[in-house]
Amino acid sequence: MTVAQVAIDRGARPHPLSAPTLSVVIPAYNEEDGIADIIERVLAVRPALACAGVPHLELIVVDDGSADGTAEIVARYSEVRLVKHPVNKGYGAALKTGFCAAGGELVGFLDADGTYPPELFPTLCQEAIQGADLVVGSRRSGSDSKMPVVRQIGNFVWANLVTLLGNHRVLDPASGMRVFRKTVFEDLCPLPDGLNFTPVMSTRAVHEGLRMVEVPIPYEERAGRSKLNVIKDGTRFLQTIIWTSLTYNPVRILGGVGLFGCLMAATIALGLIAARLRGVTSLSPLGVASTFTAVVLGIAGVDLFALGATFNYLVSLFHRRPVRQGLFGRPLFRTPIDRHFWWMGGLMVVAGLIFGVVSLILALGPWPIERLWLYLLAGVMLILVGVQLILFWVIARVLEELSQREALAQVDLGTRA
Repeated sequence: MTVAQVAIDRGARPHPLSAPTLSVVIPAYNEEDGIADIIERVLAVRPALACAGVPHLELIVVDDGSADGTAEIVARYSEVRLVKHPVNKGYGAALKTGFCAAGGELVGFLDADGTYPPELFPTLCQEAIQGADLVVGSRRSGSDSKMPVVRQIGNFVWANLVTLLGNHRVLDPASGMRVFRKTVFEDLCPLPDGLNFTPVMSTRAVHEGLRMVEVPIPYEERAGRSKLNVIKDGTRFLQTIIWTSLTYNPVRILGGVGLFGCLMAATIALGLIAARLRGVTSLSPLGVASTFTAVVLGIAGVDLFALGATFNYLVSLFHRRPVRQGLFGRPLFRTPIDRHFWWMGGLMVVAGLIFGVVSLILALGPWPIERLWLYLLAGVMLILVGVQLILFWVIARVLEELSQREALAQVDLGTRA
């Protein structure tokens, strides 16, 4: 069995744990058909856990407002701690309630429907004991996965999205079986109350630089009816992964979309220039639509790229420590590109004014206006984009100074403490 490390160490490697307690949290909502079986399977893992260096097991079941006999069944087990929600609050809310009640140095969780194998908790715990911050049971890595095809496709999409936005490969961001060190829980918060709890946890772990390890596990068909709505919850997964990533590295998303828009605009512009060099002075309806598209994509693309780069300074104000940022995961230039916005914008404004003035002079002379529309359009775009870059440069410098002040204030508070 192999494991995959998908996030670099955050500074010093976490120290190994000695004889920790594992607190296993099971969220349960109307799971009377399968809750007894999963409880007994978890309790039966205690000898294997002890051999793996985890001598103590705490099992917590959070009844999330069940309307059936789930709570009554759990109450029969004296070795299980039952925590009840008076009303249904959601999968993530139940897990967070259990985490707050957990007393172990290691905290694990899995679903109550029998899809995940508690027998592999010792393997996950060994990775955590040796230094991993978060250990994920990866259904996509295991050879014996009975996940429905639709959910396999969804998990493939979410995995690649988190990998793309976090710049580190993640195989199963939505897995519901995990073990983590309780000391890192604060770094993973805030977490949502719904079924999108796990993809947000994975997204935060990658961006926080936590050492996350994925261990292959088998996956079974669930007992009872699934509470996952493929369309509704899939859309929620998509939204929360993107929004969580935006709170860490806005330029990764905004800059990427903006760069794509600029490339598309440049491609259309080259086509227009080639047509003009061939003597074309009028446009067909398709040519007009292409020109309109190029203008919109060009201006919007630069706006989004500059906004993403500027936004990163604002985001850094709200993090306790520096986070990995950048469009490509690492700086391409020795000096950040946003520091060059002022002269880049200035050159564009000057170039745009030159296009405008020269076009006016030629229009007053022998050239018909039909030959000048492309130059006038280019001049307008250059001026607008240049002014925007200068404004973003000003905003970025103000945010950079505020970020430096905040860092100095934190150092001063630490010195006084």
